[in-house]
Amino acid sequence: MSLQTDVRERHLRMMAKTCAVLQNIVRNLAPGRATSLRDGPQGWNTVEILCHLRDFDTIFRERAELMLKQDNPALAAYDHLALVIERAYAKQKLDTVLAELVASRQKSLAFFEALTEAQWNRPGQHAERGQITVNDIAVQFGTHDLDHIEQITRILSEAA
Repeated sequence: MSLQTDVRERHLRMMAKTCAVLQNIVRNLAPGRATSLRDGPQGWNTVEILCHLRDFDTIFRERAELMLKQDNPALAAYDHLALVIERAYAKQKLDTVLAELVASRQKSLAFFEALTEAQWNRPGQHAERGQITVNDIAVQFGTHDLDHIEQITRILSEAA
């Protein structure tokens, strides 16, 4: 096994593990607290953060899928703040959103686990970041998850 393959496998394990971490964090969280405790006066609550993670799980996977289908495709940027309103994050249910995130993550893991060496290196042109590869997207899952896990745990610890 090459070092690169080992690193990729570690990223995939992290993608799976972060959903387990999120499930543990919110296991005993009352729905009212999941929507009332916010990251500052204008910040997101836990449900909104989980909606964001669920939606970007799909967005990241769809970008990678496009990179396999097209040569160096243009990858659109998304206005994550607009999605909060457009998709009515505040009205969604904690358990439903978490289940949808876990289901989406299973699809993402299956997608990445099936990639060949050449597919990991397929490029795309991100509207804000410039050239990225499928490998970069796999890394982005973990860093994105970690940023928002920190956010949720901070919200909950400040309220404790």
